[in-house]
Amino acid sequence: MHESWQGQFGRYLTTSFVDLLRQEAPNLLAPSAAAGALPPIDPHGVPGVPTGTTILALRYADGVIVAGDRQATEGYQVAHRRIEKVYKTDEHSVVAIAGAAGPAIEMARLFQTELEHYEKVEGDGLSLEGKANKLGQMIRMNLPMAMQGLVVVPIFAGYDLRRAEGRIFKYDVTGGRYEETDYAATGSGGKDARSTLKRLYRPGAGRDEGLRWAAEALVDAAEEDVGTGGPDLIYGIFPTVKLVTRAGFQEVTEPDVRAQFEAVLAGRRQGH
Repeated sequence: MHESWQGQFGRYLTTSFVDLLRQEAPNLLAPSAAAGALPPIDPHGVPGVPTGTTILALRYADGVIVAGDRQATEGYQVAHRRIEKVYKTDEHSVVAIAGAAGPAIEMARLFQTELEHYEKVEGDGLSLEGKANKLGQMIRMNLPMAMQGLVVVPIFAGYDLRRAEGRIFKYDVTGGRYEETDYAATGSGGKDARSTLKRLYRPGAGRDEGLRWAAEALVDAAEEDVGTGGPDLIYGIFPTVKLVTRAGFQEVTEPDVRAQFEAVLAGRRQGH
């Protein structure tokens, strides 16, 4: 019975869902690099392709805070005002996306499935570092598309149960993985967000203080970067903010997010 089962299903027991797709349905994956030289990177991206803008992550006393604005742009015009850029990947990790919106969202969803598939096959989940490595491999697979302008550069963060601390990983376009000890930000407004976090950040901050810093950083990014969407008080559109702690994934409620951004804007109006 066991041998028959293995013969029938053995080829589906790979721990990598991406490898399974490559074997059974390669058309569902990004095109492979053609033989020879890759095409040059288009510095302006691909015309007509929505681009996600600013995302950030920072450590606080209980874990990590991950946030992103809601705007996607096409050149100098707004493509979407309510795009989701921060995705739960499992109970103790999240991925935030920046770059070409379509490929970035697909990569986030495939990454979720990849982790679920591994856990079902192995009976246990990957370590947080193993998940970070897996995402790096997926970004590397996207390199041929990135060389044509469809760049995907995420931030991965989570709570490491083995080390009992929050951890943050950023990536380059080739899949290179770099761990940040305190905070990270990327996207078109990433430089401005990092400058704000550099000025405000203090290790061991509490939840409310960390949320305020994230709000300050995204407001600064929106003020300096045309691609980043700030809080929209007229239509009630606010950035997405999520937490990961030992207790697991938590989504910060809209009223809580609104309160943080309204406090930041009120402070700006008062000259603080």
